[in-house]
Amino acid sequence: MDTISQSFALALGMVAHLDPRLTQIVGLSIAISLTSTLCSAAIGLPLGAAVAIARFPGRGPLIVALNAAMGLPPVVVGLLVYLLLSRAGPLGEFGLLFTPTAMVIAQTILIVPIIAALTRQIVEDAWVEYREQLRSLNASWRQSTVTLLWDTRWSLLTVLLAGFGRAASEVGAVIIVGGNIDGVTRVMTTAIALETSKGDLALALGLGIVLLTLVMLVNVGAHLTRQWARVRFG
Repeated sequence: MDTISQSFALALGMVAHLDPRLTQIVGLSIAISLTSTLCSAAIGLPLGAAVAIARFPGRGPLIVALNAAMGLPPVVVGLLVYLLLSRAGPLGEFGLLFTPTAMVIAQTILIVPIIAALTRQIVEDAWVEYREQLRSLNASWRQSTVTLLWDTRWSLLTVLLAGFGRAASEVGAVIIVGGNIDGVTRVMTTAIALETSKGDLALALGLGIVLLTLVMLVNVGAHLTRQWARVRFG
């Protein structure tokens, strides 16, 4: 018990004094998660909006597939990306394996279905409300998509925050494709797993405190955004 108390005290000290090891890992984690979220948004937002508005053969199965893909096993995604980026894989010549880029790719694959599926639901609800008005204005499919994405931007912001939170807490895929290399691909989740196994509880606890705080801030931010948008726009 004394050891745990001492480790916790050391962890708080590391966080308070911005320990270099801790800040380096946290900074890399945030950078990779933000990049993954932005890449996922560039793909998932228009994809979800297009599926919400368009009517085409196979739309139903595509919606089911998007919803099912929200639960993709991270280790399976990591394995697939590893096979793609390994020397024997089709993208092996680019030398991306065990780099932050590989981690971004894996996280993006995991987050895109989440953003696309949630975006589809939000935009489809808005489409039901504004469909007749947009049609009366002779808005094209592309114009309707852009209009609804803009109109639902605050709700979609909460979707992006959820995607960021998912990326920041991911461990299975990134440890496979990143390799957990110190100073290169070691992020908060993989470092916590490694330091715990090594017995360095102080650093593991410090990173855990930062990760929990980050996830809580993301959730609070999403909640406040929804509340503000509801009051501001009704």
